[in-house]
Amino acid sequence: MKKVEAKKELTVDAKGRTLGRVASEISTLLMGKNSAAYKREAYSGFPVRVLNAGQIKITPKKLEQIYHTRYSGHPGGLRILKASETVKTKGFAELVKLSVYHMLPGNKLRREMMKNLKVEE
Repeated sequence: MKKVEAKKELTVDAKGRTLGRVASEISTLLMGKNSAAYKREAYSGFPVRVLNAGQIKITPKKLEQIYHTRYSGHPGGLRILKASETVKTKGFAELVKLSVYHMLPGNKLRREMMKNLKVEE
């Protein structure tokens, strides 16, 4: 019988760091590329907890340049949202989640990886 070991939770402090550098570090940890047991076809990463997401270093000009799209599936249902609108409505935690989401591989494991991400403001 195989012994199942509990995976330890990794923490990342985002205080005073830029959004892209934090998101790339988180995506690497979620994929499991930091461990020797990395498999591309199986989830081998660790649960990641992000602290101080509200204190990320980002300029107001950059918030106006970054945008995210949402599509409802209906004709004319494409919405383009600026990062400043996302921060105003849902906070910096949602901005971190969206940037990590787009850095993960677009396969069936992405949803499982995102379930292991906890972001705190």
